[in-house]
Amino acid sequence: MGLTDLDIGQIVKSKAGRDKGRVFVVFGKIDAKHVLVVDGSLRRVDRPKKKQIKHLAKTNLVSNEIRAAILNNEKISNGFIRREFEKLGLKS
Repeated sequence: MGLTDLDIGQIVKSKAGRDKGRVFVVFGKIDAKHVLVVDGSLRRVDRPKKKQIKHLAKTNLVSNEIRAAILNNEKISNGFIRREFEKLGLKS
């Protein structure tokens, strides 16, 4: 899995680490092997988790609202992330 596979706003599931099984949204890209993920509750927007791409399972879900907000440099709240998860039928 490479950098091109995961996009900002992509919903992913953790495959490894103490957060295994948790659902996150890709909040930013660091390099070819790492991304930043948040879920709005355990991993808040002000302290995103740096995660290796190989430790994440890609889903077919993308939150276009979160993606647009990040790409437009809008202020994103943890509540906004949680509401988007609810809209997509996910719980963080």
